[in-house]
Amino acid sequence: MTVYNFSAGPAVLPKKVLKQAQNEFLDYRGSEMSVMELSHRSSLYDDIIKEAEALLRNLMGIPDNYKVLFLQGGASLQFSMLPLNLAIGKKALFVNTGAWAKKAISAAKQVPGVEVEVIASSEDKNFTYIPTLTKDMIDQTAAYLHITTNETIGGITYQNLPDAGEVPIVADMSSNILANDYRVEDFGVIYAGAQKNIGAAGLTLVIIREDLLNNKPVFAPMLDYRVQADNDSLYNTPSTYSIYIAKLVFEWLKDMGGQRESYRLAQVKAKLLYDTIDSSTLFKSPVSKEDRSLTNIPFITGDAVLDKQFIAKAEAVGFENLKGHRSVGGMRASIYNAFPLEGIQALVEFMNNFELEYGNGAK
Repeated sequence: MTVYNFSAGPAVLPKKVLKQAQNEFLDYRGSEMSVMELSHRSSLYDDIIKEAEALLRNLMGIPDNYKVLFLQGGASLQFSMLPLNLAIGKKALFVNTGAWAKKAISAAKQVPGVEVEVIASSEDKNFTYIPTLTKDMIDQTAAYLHITTNETIGGITYQNLPDAGEVPIVADMSSNILANDYRVEDFGVIYAGAQKNIGAAGLTLVIIREDLLNNKPVFAPMLDYRVQADNDSLYNTPSTYSIYIAKLVFEWLKDMGGQRESYRLAQVKAKLLYDTIDSSTLFKSPVSKEDRSLTNIPFITGDAVLDKQFIAKAEAVGFENLKGHRSVGGMRASIYNAFPLEGIQALVEFMNNFELEYGNGAK
């Protein structure tokens, strides 16, 4: 039985990457040591982290005036680290689009000396759309405007970025990094947990414009962007194996045609599933059509018992982790770059057969 993993994170990894990691696990490049055993100060590991950064810069077109940091603590630590570095004595603006945006807002409010202002929200409709932003809504004296480019739980995404004027846009891009057509230069800071679309859990990417690096030291060096940048992400022992896996994923992405191709494939996969949902009399999407995610696709029947039955039957034939988040219910298919098109085709066939058996008029 073929298993398709629809987990929202930690998520599916390319088979090619897993096989290469397996082949190199006991002996990396003739060292007779695993990458897990390499000193982060060694020449072998220095090559790994430098290659990872170079590949990412190439894939995303990262300009030279941006630093790439390989950190730890997940996107959740960035919820506090960002205001601590960028917004002490200033105002931080937020758009509330769902569970992850709410966590970022809550964390920022706990940082002394930061004024938090939520300038728009889609909570009125259970976070099923991206609220409209206009430039006049954005205080031009603010330290930054924070957005969550893709809400993993709710399945909504920014198709177009807001015009923030001179205010830097800071983005949690955890669940659609490398699966979109955004330009890095349109952001002041991009951050992302690796375990969804990049690699293994334990690594957090931060891409920060150099002029935003803090001039005043942060009380904790580990939480200081400038300290991390000045030390090339090696202030302490980094998440060495997770960075290695990310490097392999970046190589895989480059070989498949880069971010342009991954974005094209994301559109193809998402369209196949959305077309099935939209043509169905049983399944429906709870989110606004114009704001639908390419990487996290929730769908429901409207009947909790039937949803549960669908999930159980799906799991029995190899579709893992399709259960939707409790705040949305139903099902959710997370289809990141590594998720194969064949898995979507198989799911669509299963959905059609399920509808024939349990849909309107079925016995």
